[in-house]
Amino acid sequence: MTLYLNLAEFISSRIEQGLYGPGERLPSVRALSHEHGVSLTTVQQAYHVLECSGLAIPRARSGYFVPADRRVAPLPQMDRPILRPVNISQWDMVRELMRYDQSTSTVQLGCGMPDVTAPTLKPLLTTMARISRRSDSASLQYNHIQGVLALREQIARLSIDSGCSLTPADIIVTSGCQEALSTAIRAVCVPGDIVAIASPSYHGITQILKAADLKALEIPTDPVTGINLEALEMAMEQWPIKVIQLTANCNNPLGYIMPDDRKLKLVRLAQRFDVPIIEDDIYGDLSYRYPRPRSLKSFDEDNRVLLCSSFSKTVAPGLRVGWIAPGRYLPQVLHMKYIGSGATATQPQLAVAEFIAKGNYHQHLRRMRKQYKRNGDLMSEWVNRYFPAGTRVSQPQGGFTLWIELSEEFDTYALNRLLEAQNVQVASGNIFSAAGKYRNCIRMNFANLPTRKVEMAVLKVGQTIGQLMEQEPSDVRVGTAGTTVAAKTCL
Repeated sequence: MTLYLNLAEFISSRIEQGLYGPGERLPSVRALSHEHGVSLTTVQQAYHVLECSGLAIPRARSGYFVPADRRVAPLPQMDRPILRPVNISQWDMVRELMRYDQSTSTVQLGCGMPDVTAPTLKPLLTTMARISRRSDSASLQYNHIQGVLALREQIARLSIDSGCSLTPADIIVTSGCQEALSTAIRAVCVPGDIVAIASPSYHGITQILKAADLKALEIPTDPVTGINLEALEMAMEQWPIKVIQLTANCNNPLGYIMPDDRKLKLVRLAQRFDVPIIEDDIYGDLSYRYPRPRSLKSFDEDNRVLLCSSFSKTVAPGLRVGWIAPGRYLPQVLHMKYIGSGATATQPQLAVAEFIAKGNYHQHLRRMRKQYKRNGDLMSEWVNRYFPAGTRVSQPQGGFTLWIELSEEFDTYALNRLLEAQNVQVASGNIFSAAGKYRNCIRMNFANLPTRKVEMAVLKVGQTIGQLMEQEPSDVRVGTAGTTVAAKTCL
């Protein structure tokens, strides 16, 4: 199974890179068998995967070809900088995204949920059940405010893969990455401070800034190389920026991995202006390439990077197990943790620690990286097939989110209102901006297995976009959401 999927991914990447253009013949089954040292059956299975993904079509007695009508969508554009601090809005729109739980019949293309149905999670469920049945009360007690030592030891070992050298004493376990980010922000900022963020940015961080009465300065971001360092430097020369916050690896929502040379330049820029960096690395372990990319923290020579992460995206969000390595700010973060939630729940920490220690975490990652890469390729192909011409699509290098840019006058709030009646939901782009930009963009999730139901949902999205584009622009602009809804976690 691994052989043919690996081969399918190899051919897929070459098609995506343009080495085989629309209508071109792909290598023969026999040639690939000889080149990769695999059986003819393995190659045929690989081509079957590509055929199902819409990347290859068979022709009798001629072999396999890239579809002649295949369109490669251009990348999203880098937004023009505002370069002034703004107050954060969009909370009503975020609540709109959260109002669906996983039990509804709605196909939730907008939520940042991983696939929690993978068989590689069974050892975790078994461990959790065994811990809950234990007769001793250790797992029911408060544990150390920094978290269970066994888990912090495993996190320290995992950090080596990202180029870091952490000890258990450097780490504080939190209730998910959201708490890690929140404690980091509150530890280094006071009301009225300015925080530089990449744009577009994860909506959870902007809402943290809103709650802390902070202002956001949005820095334009390239869909391939990440935050624009020249624009950031200009902003830091002009404004008293207190902290920089971004996701450098497998970014949400754009999916890029910032090149190492730019990561180093960013850290040195922060050193020059003497400001901390809050790094969200929650998707870093889901990079499609191996070894996984280095974190910003790995370039940190003076402990100014507060590294935040979680097992919510790599394993399961219901665990609520995250962590932060706050460097020189550990005393302040620990105080924020104490007054916020106190110690994190013990049982999930024990289960995750054992899951990692027994090698099950890396086995699960290997499976999910391949699944998300395949799903992302297929979702991109569906968007190319079903969305209007001119649609721009990100090319994620990890994780499971796709950023889609439509024509400039389009308003995705109107889109979601129409999709709601068809039991489909996407994430409107303006929640990924502090100032409400990106109203013409959407984020879609491709974590779950690509069933026919999911494909039909993508088709509905594309058809509805086409219908709205045929209307007058005034009919498409419908304003912001104002309804009150019951909030459920769906990040």
